[in-house]
Amino acid sequence: MSQKQRLISLDALRGFTIAAMILVNNPGSWEHVYAPLLHKAWNGLTPTDLIFPFFIFIVGVSAVLSFSGKNKTRQERKLLVKKVLWRSVKIFAVGLFLNLYPSFQFDEVRIAGVLQRIALVYLLIGLIYLFLNKRQIVFFSAFILLGYWVVMRFIPTPGFSSAMFEPGVNMAAWVDSWLLPGRMWNGNWDPEGLLSTLPAVATGLGGMMTGFLLMSQQPVINRIARLFVYAFAACVLGVVWGWFFPINKNLWTSSYVLVTGGLAAMTLAASIYLIDVKGYKKLVQPFVIFGSNAITAYVLAGLLSYLIYGVRFGNAPLSASLMQFLQALGVNPKLSSMLVALLFIGLIYFPVYILYRKKVFIRL
Repeated sequence: MSQKQRLISLDALRGFTIAAMILVNNPGSWEHVYAPLLHKAWNGLTPTDLIFPFFIFIVGVSAVLSFSGKNKTRQERKLLVKKVLWRSVKIFAVGLFLNLYPSFQFDEVRIAGVLQRIALVYLLIGLIYLFLNKRQIVFFSAFILLGYWVVMRFIPTPGFSSAMFEPGVNMAAWVDSWLLPGRMWNGNWDPEGLLSTLPAVATGLGGMMTGFLLMSQQPVINRIARLFVYAFAACVLGVVWGWFFPINKNLWTSSYVLVTGGLAAMTLAASIYLIDVKGYKKLVQPFVIFGSNAITAYVLAGLLSYLIYGVRFGNAPLSASLMQFLQALGVNPKLSSMLVALLFIGLIYFPVYILYRKKVFIRL
């Protein structure tokens, strides 16, 4: 894992994360979904709640691997700042486009979103990488997590005598209602809002610190072992913190950052050992293909979902017709719903595979 080596495990984990994101976002029917494929309504954690932080963690790791070897001279830094800013703008713009698609009703547009949060996190961690050293990044990450905890749990929510922690009634929702323009996902609050993006930056910085560790000159087994230890410690700290500041994906709480970041780091460490060290690469090749054009796969899913779930073919959308067909064969409704989602992933995989074969890698 030198600066010139590419981590196949990182590509595979990125691809698995995107495939999982498409899976949970596109069931055959929202009325028939296995519980692990749904987000927690509020406090707590399901496997689905790991997907987004895993991807942001990977963004942080990838940023270090991408920027490593580049000198932080004034001229080089100026060029990198422009690169980070331009890429962030493009990702944000694509996210807005997906929010507008297919109706393009600008008066009801939702400004926040998954790609928009990724764009903001990438922008901030990119600038932090360019202007702070490793020790400063560690302290800055701790400052974000502690500061967010204080704001959410100890500062009275405007209009109330104490800090509130209910859906739509908390400091994050109040800040978003004040600063975030456009429509919100849940009426008066948004899970990808502005204030909760700050701890998401800490998730990205956790990935960045992981990248620093992976780029060190220690033997690879030592790096993997250290990563496991640090990641496990982060999980334990997050669980304990969760007793006082609940693990909550919608608010991206500090405890959620530590638990999901720790799990992401341990998953990456295991992947590095199995894929890059032991050489089990063929089994994960489909995920490597997804990971090579991850944002492209996500955007394609957003565009094609309208054809599958929005356009009526005869009396019903294609998704409903597939559900009816599978259930007529005796397949359980929840399994039918998941199979439709898997078929949709296969549909997305086909163009991504063609791009991979032609060595076309679209970078926003």
